[in-house]
Amino acid sequence: MPTYEIRPAASNDLTRLMAIDHSCSSDYVWQLELRREPGQLTPSFREVRLPRTVKVAYPRDPLSLSGEWTRRDGLLVAVEDGIQLGYLALIEERASGVARLTDLVVTPERRRQGMGSALVAAAQSWSLERGIHRLILEMQSKNHPYIRLAQKFGYEFCGYNDQYYPTQDVALFFGRALK
Repeated sequence: MPTYEIRPAASNDLTRLMAIDHSCSSDYVWQLELRREPGQLTPSFREVRLPRTVKVAYPRDPLSLSGEWTRRDGLLVAVEDGIQLGYLALIEERASGVARLTDLVVTPERRRQGMGSALVAAAQSWSLERGIHRLILEMQSKNHPYIRLAQKFGYEFCGYNDQYYPTQDVALFFGRALK
């Protein structure tokens, strides 16, 4: 049973959150293929197993995130014994009735123990409390663990943006209606 709490971030959390290792490891990538025919462009993705596990750098500079976090509508932190072990950032798009989960990070030692799932569940609750009934998760095409987490929660692929991040990585978007 988890012993951590998920709560809104406080200003004194930011230094610790920036210090978390934001990278992940991946054995797969969603590879984008664009087919061009006269008057038509057809994108497709295929899941490709990599020849070896790769370390995937976070697409944003963690040291500059605190400035971005002040522009987010929600920043939730997972804390255990006063130590920040993970967080997520949310943007509320009230006009379209959508919330976007832009960042989801868990310390490496606590990954694959349910904390990411608890944070996604908290994001869903946060959205519903605000009358938002659709949540979109944003992730790199190389972040296979996050793709699997999204699928586990019933999120479906709903779009992509090529060269979306400052690293020029492809962003994938998975969405789901909330009840």
